[in-house]
Amino acid sequence: MKRLVTSLALAASLTAFSATGVLAADAAGPSSDDLLKSATNTEAVLTYGMGPQAQRFSPLTDLNADTVKKLVPVWSFSFGGEKQRGQEAQPIIYDGTIYVTGSYSRLYAVDARTGHKKWEYNHRLPDGIMPCCDVVNRGAAIYKDKIYFATLDARLVALNRETGKVVWNKKLQEYKEGYSNTAAPLIIDGKIITGNSGGEFGVIGMVEARDAETGELVWQRPTIEGNMGTLNGKESTVTGKTNASWPGDMYKTGGGATWLGGTYDPETKTLFFGTGNPAPWNSHLRPGDNLYTSSTLAINPDNGEIKWHYQTTPHDGWDFDGVNEFVSFDLKKDGKVIKAGGKADRNGFFYVIDRTNGKLINASPFVTKITWAKGIDIETGRPIYNDDNRPGAPATGDAHDAKGKSVFAAPAFLGAKNWMPMAYNPQTELFYVPANEWGMDIWNEPITYKKGAAYLGAGFTIKPLYDDYIGALRAVDPKTGKIVWEYKNPAPLWGGVLTTAGNLVFTGTPEGYLKAFDAKSGKEVWKFQTGSGVVGSPVTWKMDGEQYVAVVSGWGGAVPLWGGDVAKLVKDINQGGSLWVFKLPKA
Repeated sequence: MKRLVTSLALAASLTAFSATGVLAADAAGPSSDDLLKSATNTEAVLTYGMGPQAQRFSPLTDLNADTVKKLVPVWSFSFGGEKQRGQEAQPIIYDGTIYVTGSYSRLYAVDARTGHKKWEYNHRLPDGIMPCCDVVNRGAAIYKDKIYFATLDARLVALNRETGKVVWNKKLQEYKEGYSNTAAPLIIDGKIITGNSGGEFGVIGMVEARDAETGELVWQRPTIEGNMGTLNGKESTVTGKTNASWPGDMYKTGGGATWLGGTYDPETKTLFFGTGNPAPWNSHLRPGDNLYTSSTLAINPDNGEIKWHYQTTPHDGWDFDGVNEFVSFDLKKDGKVIKAGGKADRNGFFYVIDRTNGKLINASPFVTKITWAKGIDIETGRPIYNDDNRPGAPATGDAHDAKGKSVFAAPAFLGAKNWMPMAYNPQTELFYVPANEWGMDIWNEPITYKKGAAYLGAGFTIKPLYDDYIGALRAVDPKTGKIVWEYKNPAPLWGGVLTTAGNLVFTGTPEGYLKAFDAKSGKEVWKFQTGSGVVGSPVTWKMDGEQYVAVVSGWGGAVPLWGGDVAKLVKDINQGGSLWVFKLPKA
């Protein structure tokens, strides 16, 4: 009997033994160490961003500029029903299963080989949710035997990854006050780390760390200066200094939502979270820099303390969220290697920052028209404002028209780059940035804060800058800020980017195409029509000796809701909701 048990245990071990020679994809699931090393794991996609630093780079080379023409679809999985709208997710792939979130806070487990649905979780949403910019969800996180995602009613849910059964369900914030959650969580050292949404409702931006096993809160760091943080159930430290950059009690409703989640650099052991716009949009009501809105925060993952910050748009008056991802990379310049980070900000500038101390290295435009600033002062790191391009203060008293002076500002508030993640290729040493060329008429209006109500104090109309294109995929050299090549797209680009060691760059278009480009030249080398606009983030991995690519298709997001004249141009794009999987067949 003992010999039989031993034999069965050995057989189970051999079954779990992977092609790479490690005990992977067993019942225990990915460990913290697996997640930290996920950028080099070619047989799984374990983290949002394809690695904690979120370079979205794959070392796979089977697919390249020559072989990509053989890339073919193998199956498509429909999210079903009438719950379509924007599908902005990035899939997670482990042990032959794809975990993908859908609109309206849904999560699916799908067999990666066949497209067969293993299980589906539909989060029960209350009627009163208040998402700003569509009912999207950007992805899940995996750790050990659980899969996690955040919901539109500001909750965090942990599910058993094999069965889809709820393990725990924790309230993050109060959705009735305007809070929601759309970002993919990040797991570091057994803690699940989240950001929140709701800056347009006067919420307080927050980064939270919870125990991944129990869901219990470990620490909380408000992003608005003057608010108190917590650590292990007790008050820790105030963010910044109360009333240092906010008048009166406006810090209690200051916005600064962390709605894209964060990245992590294992080398410096630092979390990086971008923060959103200050509330209200009307900047004349809140003199000062309004820290720490429109910024990048470097945070200690152990206790939530801020190591350094860099504010891209102090005293923001245009809704230029600084929430865009901060991607760690090694900058090779003047014979030195600098631990740097790149950020394509909504305000139109591409920033390269020393990730060890927050010092600006360079900042260059990555769009053709920027009206709000003349440039960035490299010594101070601050913008050189064009004061005439700030929307005017509303009239006061008994004025018939209380609207302030309208200005035409570029970029538009939807950003030179919005949520859609860029990619960095360490071989070409280029960033691939999905950009948009548009401007806006913007003006300020009187506003008073009311809990749970929109808190803007501004009006706007977005307009395209050019007749022939709005979206532009641009290869940016972080050493110089120069644009090496670009691909122009008629509709706005709203999906993420993937790059590979096979000299490829993948991204989707609202017109429905998943496209591949030569990473060095920008030449389009492949495309496939998915049937709906692609606003998700593609990934690639190897399975059964073949290289696969997956992407979610389903038009939506902020453009059709907030896009003004641009929304009219794309009103006929079909909605959808499906996961497409492609592969390069064996020769």
